[in-house]
Amino acid sequence: MLAQLTPYIGYLGSLLLALGLLVNNDLKFRWLNSAGCVVFIVYGILLNAVPIILTNAILLSINIVYLYKMYGRKEQFELIEFTPDNKIIEKFITFYQEDIAEFFPGFQKNDLQGKLNFIVLRDLVIANIFSTKVSETGDAEVIINYTIPKYRDYKVGRFIFEKEHQFLISKGVNNIVYKNVHNPKTEKFLNVMTFEKNILPDGISYNKRLIK
Repeated sequence: MLAQLTPYIGYLGSLLLALGLLVNNDLKFRWLNSAGCVVFIVYGILLNAVPIILTNAILLSINIVYLYKMYGRKEQFELIEFTPDNKIIEKFITFYQEDIAEFFPGFQKNDLQGKLNFIVLRDLVIANIFSTKVSETGDAEVIINYTIPKYRDYKVGRFIFEKEHQFLISKGVNNIVYKNVHNPKTEKFLNVMTFEKNILPDGISYNKRLIK
């Protein structure tokens, strides 16, 4: 039975390694690469192929070292407000324009006017741009909350909605509101961030009330 499955185990290992090369997140790459190495070690044992076992054992050890460093590394996060005429923000939006459109179609730089705008720095790199329209009642409708691909591990979201929620409250925000969610990845993000899904006559909204 195992002999019949051996080729498929090899295919699975190859698939995992290939998927690892396709992702744009270092953490996901290491996990997928590690999984591929484990599968190939099993594959090598079934074939009694010592070179395959040895090579993938070494690669797995390297991945484990990097994963240990990643999880143990203390990153620095910082929230900074900006004005819509900021040139760096303009360049950021232009550079990521196509990717932004996948999550916030129709977004334009002019949408930042009159809003609460800030960026999140992650080890001094712009990781996120956030803009929201705050009403007099404290409802803050998200105009854009875009995190660059490299940092989509939910750490930025937790920084904004958990660690810096007092900053949002100080700006008059009581309730974060998402409307017209277009991307399944955004829905997954909102679920991880414990947003509440509400079905309304005019569509679906996601809400997160901030606790003072």
